[in-house]
Amino acid sequence: QWIFVGGKGGVGKTTTSCCLGTQLAKHRKKVLIVSTDPAHNLSDAFCQKIGREPTPIKGFTNLSAMEIDATEDLDKMQRSMEDATGAGHDEDGNSGIQSLMTELTNSIPGIDEAMSFSELMK
Repeated sequence: QWIFVGGKGGVGKTTTSCCLGTQLAKHRKKVLIVSTDPAHNLSDAFCQKIGREPTPIKGFTNLSAMEIDATEDLDKMQRSMEDATGAGHDEDGNSGIQSLMTELTNSIPGIDEAMSFSELMK
């Protein structure tokens, strides 16, 4: 079962997610909280370092959290595509792939969340 918490900046998404996660951990076998927010706050909320891999939360045996960086994932995909195609660079040092990725990330709403979700599904 999935529960998505969304909203504009400053409305309490991290607080709500952490509260939901801790309460669900009382009744579920395993709970994973995932942040796709570029300004991750789960590490602050749980007072421990949380990375891109599921990290067990102190004080719980069945609660983990992870912070996925969509920008990093897009950069990796870009480098992979450049390597695979042997794409050259223009006079500014940009490749055609880099231009394409920039266009995609600026023109498709939700692409960063979609990339984060694809990383989660791996």
